[in-house]
Amino acid sequence: MSRHAEQFDNAAQQEEASTLGMWTFIATELMFFGPLFFGYLYGRTHFPEGFAAASRHTDVMLGTINTAVLLTSSMTMAIAVQARKIDAMRLAARMLFFTAALGGVFLAIKGIEYWKEWQEHLVPGAGFAFPEPSHADAAQLFYFLYFGMTGLHALHLIIGIVMVVLFALELSRRERLFAKAERIEVAGLYWHFVDIVWIFLYPLLYLVGRSGG
Repeated sequence: MSRHAEQFDNAAQQEEASTLGMWTFIATELMFFGPLFFGYLYGRTHFPEGFAAASRHTDVMLGTINTAVLLTSSMTMAIAVQARKIDAMRLAARMLFFTAALGGVFLAIKGIEYWKEWQEHLVPGAGFAFPEPSHADAAQLFYFLYFGMTGLHALHLIIGIVMVVLFALELSRRERLFAKAERIEVAGLYWHFVDIVWIFLYPLLYLVGRSGG
C-alpha cells in the first residue's frame, strides 16, 4: 500500500504536488539565467563580428564532448527514475551513481577548458588579451557572459550531483525511507533542466558564427 503525507488524499496527489513544486522551482531558476541570455542576445545583435570572433576561440571539441556527456547522463537519469518506479533498487542506485559520475566528468572537462582560457588570457579583467585587438571590447563582453553562464550552469550541476549521490546512497541502504519514487522523479526533472540549459548554451557559445572569419 502506498504511503503519503497526511496533508494529501493519496500518493498520486502527493506525487503531483512534488512535480508541480519542482516545475515552480525551475521557473524561478530561469530568472538567474534570463538576464545572462538577454545580455548575450544584446551583444550578439550589437557586436556580431566581435562575438563571432570570440566564439571561434572557444574549444568546440571540449564543448562537444561535454554535450555528449550530459546527454548520456540524462539517459542514465531517466533509467534510474524508471528503475525506482518498478522497485529495481540496485539498478536505480547504479544509474544514479553513473549519472553523478558523468556530471563529475563534465565538470572536470570544463575545468580543463577554463584553465586553457586562463592561459590564453581570455578571462575578463585587467589581464584580458584578445588576439584580434579590433574586437577586444566585444570579445571581453562575450567572455564575461561565457563565464557567467557556464559558471552558473556548473553551480547548478554541482547541486544536482550532490542530490543524485545522496539518493544513490539512500537506495543502497535497506530501508530507503527518503529515496521514494516520486522524489527520484523530481530529482530527474532538475537534472534534465540543467542538461537543457546546456543544450542552449552549447550552440550559442560554441557554434554560432564559428564558420565566419
